[in-house]
Amino acid sequence: MLTQFIKKVKQFVSAYKTDLFTATVIFLVGMGGFGLGRLSAVLPEKKEIRITNNESPEETSPDPTGQARSTNEEKGVTAASVRNESALLIKGKFVASKSGTAYHFPWCPGALKIKDENKIWFETKEEAEKKGYKPAGNCPGL
Repeated sequence: MLTQFIKKVKQFVSAYKTDLFTATVIFLVGMGGFGLGRLSAVLPEKKEIRITNNESPEETSPDPTGQARSTNEEKGVTAASVRNESALLIKGKFVASKSGTAYHFPWCPGALKIKDENKIWFETKEEAEKKGYKPAGNCPGL
């Protein structure tokens, strides 16, 4: 009786070999997905990211029109970005190195490697290109 059962199982497996393989793969992928989902529940939660205004109240001075104006605006600073817990002052929309040939967005990897004393700031792409600079290849969006 047991030998007949084994023969029937072998015949069934040989007849439906590709279907059984497909079903096994689907089952294993499903179990892998479930396991990864459970793993994400076990890992510690990520910290919340908060974006705050970088200006303090004492940095503002009244404008002759009666509106508050930032002293940073008077210095030509148009935005602030934080990288590695230190502030990066941005004085234009595009930056290049005095000795380089490419211009970057201020947050691009190439721009972050330029020393402050070697930076040249531009407001437009056209201005940078008139000075002989070309868009950086490693800066997404240029």
